[in-house]
Amino acid sequence: MFQQPDSIRYELPPWIADFVKDVGVVADLEARMDFVVDAARRNVSEKTGGPFAAAAFEAESGRLISLGVNLVPTQRSSLLHAEIVAIAIAQDVLGTYDLGGEGMVAHELVCSTEPCAMCLGAIPWSGVRRVVTGARDCDAREVGFDEGPKVDDWRGALEERGIAVVTDVRREEAAAVLQAYARGGGDIYNARCGGWGT
Repeated sequence: MFQQPDSIRYELPPWIADFVKDVGVVADLEARMDFVVDAARRNVSEKTGGPFAAAAFEAESGRLISLGVNLVPTQRSSLLHAEIVAIAIAQDVLGTYDLGGEGMVAHELVCSTEPCAMCLGAIPWSGVRRVVTGARDCDAREVGFDEGPKVDDWRGALEERGIAVVTDVRREEAAAVLQAYARGGGDIYNARCGGWGT
């Protein structure tokens, strides 16, 4: 007989607690991306998920709110992309489903790679006011990930909703993490025609 679980759980990799423990404010955009790319690199080296990471910050102050890494292959859930994990943790930490709610400071999502179709869909409802990306969609596709059916002008679509977009921050370093993952035999999950990636 089918039994519905009482809750859904996911486990963050054990290295994350030490990785974030001394991080408070990360003042400039390049340093925020360095932090996120380092997390993606660590996720690969620890074999705790795919080659992607994302973090939510207070946009102006640079205060770290959450760090998410890709958990798809290790937690066996196609939903656990880095951006989704970072958004979920930030919303839990701040006690709200809307990171752009009334009276709140603006929040941004810093992503090691441009968002896939699923994560792009989640961003407007998260409430973040800015998205910052490293590697491009084509960098992820080049190693075999399928980023899904995104609108051609995804940046413009977010900007029309009042969400600023900054791309190519530390692109080379972020793309190198994707390449290292593929060279190391990392699981390029959902790579079949019509599948999705990050």
